[in-house]
Amino acid sequence: MDAVVFDLDGVLIDSEPVWEQVRRAFVAGNGGQWQPDTQQRLMGMSTAEWAAYLSGELGVRLPAEDVARGVVEQMARRYEDGVPLMPGAVAAVRRLASRWPLGLASSSPRALIDVVLDRTGLASSFEATVSTEEVERGKPAPDGYLLAARRLGVDPAACAAVEDSSNGLRSADAAGMRVIAVPHPRYPPAPDALALAAFVARDLDELTVERVSATAGHGGA
Repeated sequence: MDAVVFDLDGVLIDSEPVWEQVRRAFVAGNGGQWQPDTQQRLMGMSTAEWAAYLSGELGVRLPAEDVARGVVEQMARRYEDGVPLMPGAVAAVRRLASRWPLGLASSSPRALIDVVLDRTGLASSFEATVSTEEVERGKPAPDGYLLAARRLGVDPAACAAVEDSSNGLRSADAAGMRVIAVPHPRYPPAPDALALAAFVARDLDELTVERVSATAGHGGA
């Protein structure tokens, strides 16, 4: 194994509840209608994709670019008040960074990735970071993971990917990476997506060098 690539939202930071709160309020405040499956559908989408979805499918009375700007500005303000780290996140990143180069493949916009990594002190732990703003398609497409591998200078099949969501697990698998799942307790992945994982961790404390190394025998997709 040559590298490990982390997802951000739901793996390292407990941001999915924050995203849901902010986007729900934005939709309600701008004439839209939140649907029961909206949060699950949004997980993994790029900024352009979810902004278009809120504007077009949920009836928000604003152009997609204004939706994106408004939501991201509110998210940045929330992070200024404190980044909601997942338990064990900093230790897990530093533990694996002591053994492998690390990448980040996130659906968050670049501005939020930079705020999170700066405020948590983790920026120096990642040798390459990717926002799905920088690729053509968001998760479950493999584009973000493939770009992360290119920026790291490694073969995707020689990478492990750490994910929590259905779309994220499918994205990493489609990229040919060895998939490690750390399911979020509030937003569990679908059984078929979870089945793609070589290893399912209960929490980030289980993400040890030994456990990650053991996935090498499982191979990528």
